[in-house]
Amino acid sequence: MILYEVFDANNVAAQDLQGFFENWPQPPTPERHHQILANSYLALIAREEETNRIVGFINAISDGVFSCYIPLLEVIPEYRNQDIGKTLVSRLLERLDKFYMIDLCCDTNLRAYYEALGFYPVQGMIWRGSSPHAEDAS
Repeated sequence: MILYEVFDANNVAAQDLQGFFENWPQPPTPERHHQILANSYLALIAREEETNRIVGFINAISDGVFSCYIPLLEVIPEYRNQDIGKTLVSRLLERLDKFYMIDLCCDTNLRAYYEALGFYPVQGMIWRGSSPHAEDAS
């Protein structure tokens, strides 16, 4: 059974955050991941009850008044396709219902996933540290 809870930095150690960021070119370390979740406006985790293993998480950053951004949603590979991500998104959106704007960016291959959860596409721009496209703008 999967348990869903608000991330509490005092009850989760960095080493509990293993197995995430599959195929990322520069993944955050577990310590950095812990810091990201701890500094979020709100972060939720999914924990496997039997093993106590953290198998998924989602976080939101916000001005606390008008807008939120969901930068990360991850479920470790062996727990995917069990609606854990969908449940994390739903529970986060329930807690953020007072906000006018709740935005996220995703890769093209994830667009249908988020559309099924009620998000809709808009055009946007992003900047990433050491962006491979920075030289294209000159």
